[in-house]
Amino acid sequence: MESTPDHAARFATATLSHLGREYPYKMDLVLNGPEDAKPPREHHPIFHGSFDWHSCVHGWWQILRLARRFPDLPVAAETRARADAMLVPEKVAGELAFLNRPYSASFERPYGWAWLLALHAEAERHDAPWAAALEPLAAAFAARFHAFLPKLTYPLRVGTHFNIAFALLLARRWAETRDPALINLIDARARDWFAGDRDCQAWEPGGDEFLSSALTEAHLMAAVLGEDFTHWFDAFLPRAASEQPATLFTPATVSDRSDGKIAHLDGLNLSRAWSWRAIAAALGPAHRVSPVAEAAVQRHLAAALPHVTGDYMGEHWLASFALLALDGL
Repeated sequence: MESTPDHAARFATATLSHLGREYPYKMDLVLNGPEDAKPPREHHPIFHGSFDWHSCVHGWWQILRLARRFPDLPVAAETRARADAMLVPEKVAGELAFLNRPYSASFERPYGWAWLLALHAEAERHDAPWAAALEPLAAAFAARFHAFLPKLTYPLRVGTHFNIAFALLLARRWAETRDPALINLIDARARDWFAGDRDCQAWEPGGDEFLSSALTEAHLMAAVLGEDFTHWFDAFLPRAASEQPATLFTPATVSDRSDGKIAHLDGLNLSRAWSWRAIAAALGPAHRVSPVAEAAVQRHLAAALPHVTGDYMGEHWLASFALLALDGL
């Protein structure tokens, strides 16, 4: 399954409706003094919508990608006009100024950092000045990865924004044609943290997770290990061909989509579909796990795609993960 014009119109229409919606908004902010108590748009000239900074960033990634893939849709023209107004040097300078504030070193680390790099990479695929405008911001976050990864002694395996494997997947894709040193650093750290992992128990999902710790790790290692991935995977999930651990093959139940944390589980189903698809591709069609992985993709998509829109607590971010599940990065 891939995204269709119907998906594009539905997702982009919803996302355009909240990219500039300033409230409700969850700030990631350390107040250094009373002068910092000001509205979101004064801190974030571009990314002040979609409930929080990172959701706004990957909302922009999503609509730019859909505009490129479906350029004749009316929402594509609206996207381009919005980008012309917002993705400009003076607004990027405001975002950079926020990063340079005291106590901002861990702002959006590492999830927002990675999504900003993904947005920059997508913007470069358009015949427009948006990528050039965003380049200083991308450079700032790449520098933060360079500084942070060597001192991260232990991996962050949680299924929420702090998951390091997810961030490195996105950052690695950006670095492929831009920053060979970052590729080398990511690959070395991934091997340090994950190369020895065996017989993963997959104690998941947690009640508010939108990433599979196990599958996101395997997804990253598929990119890092290349031809050696199959050997590593067979030791990491040795019973996967028998659909064990069963939790990795079973879509999560979402009991209340108006609860922002519980709604994360729709994202888990979508991100699992994305990761299982990538894992199957890396293993190849002849591998015994590939058929059950592909079946798991379809189950997770069926569980989540109908719920991408409908309640703002999911609607402000889920379309980006639906696009990953359908089309990949």
